[in-house]
Amino acid sequence: MTLRKAALALTALTALAACSPKTEPAAPPEPAAVAQAPYSFKIGALQANALLDGAIKVANDGKTFGVGRPPAEVAAVLKGAGHDSLDLSIQPLLVRGEGRVMLFDTGAARVGFAQGGKLLASMRAAGVDPAQVTDIFISHSHADHVGGLVGVDGGLTFPNAAIHVSAPEWAAMQADPGQAALVKAIAPKVAAFAPGAEILPGLVTAVEVRGHTPGHSAFEIASNDQRLLYVGDTVHHFVISVAKPEWDIEYDGGSTTAPASRRALLKLAADQDLRLYAVHFPYPGLGRVKAHGEGFAWVPEAG
Repeated sequence: MTLRKAALALTALTALAACSPKTEPAAPPEPAAVAQAPYSFKIGALQANALLDGAIKVANDGKTFGVGRPPAEVAAVLKGAGHDSLDLSIQPLLVRGEGRVMLFDTGAARVGFAQGGKLLASMRAAGVDPAQVTDIFISHSHADHVGGLVGVDGGLTFPNAAIHVSAPEWAAMQADPGQAALVKAIAPKVAAFAPGAEILPGLVTAVEVRGHTPGHSAFEIASNDQRLLYVGDTVHHFVISVAKPEWDIEYDGGSTTAPASRRALLKLAADQDLRLYAVHFPYPGLGRVKAHGEGFAWVPEAG
């Protein structure tokens, strides 16, 4: 079974649940450039780089991961995996090849809830100028994924790129007064796609993963006989999200659909040994999942 066909089966498991993107206050200007070269790897003939944008600090207070559960229960799951933090990384994905420079999500930039803003420095360290980007793929419209689309002056950060976003997500953005300025800035560049569409034939296919936002998408990137699944916000934390996929998280906005979608995608990934790129897992976010107990476990490829 191909990933695209399997994804259609996955979406049939759940019903769509809407979640309004959050509007966040402005933060200070972008921090200084990162020193290290971005992590580099291959997807078939394609060159890929994990671009570190920053991090999100998360408290174990029963309000974010495992909503309503005692912090001690969350801490026990973390400790059982040899970890003690709920903090998240932010690393958009850069992919080059077949005449295209593709960016998957754009980081947090100046949004107040994250310590972001390193994306452009990371990109330049990988040898790419923002003007060279031809295609941007937005998994969804939360601020830590679209924050880098515009600069401090409100202009487009990537002026020559088509911005691919699912039609339901684009409709939700247009209906949200808090995103009016962003919508106005990017509208001329937006190329809306149907959920699950093959966006760039043979290269990038959307995978509908319902419940996080109205049009949340993962993306399958293919080259030769190799594939990588960019999971967007299907999962957030590399321990809690995979070990306890049914636990509610704040970012899903109370959705009853998201946990089922999360478990279904993780099962698909484990059963098919899919190579994954997780934007919020520890840098560089590249690896696989395997079945473990009643849930799953993250097996990093690097880092």
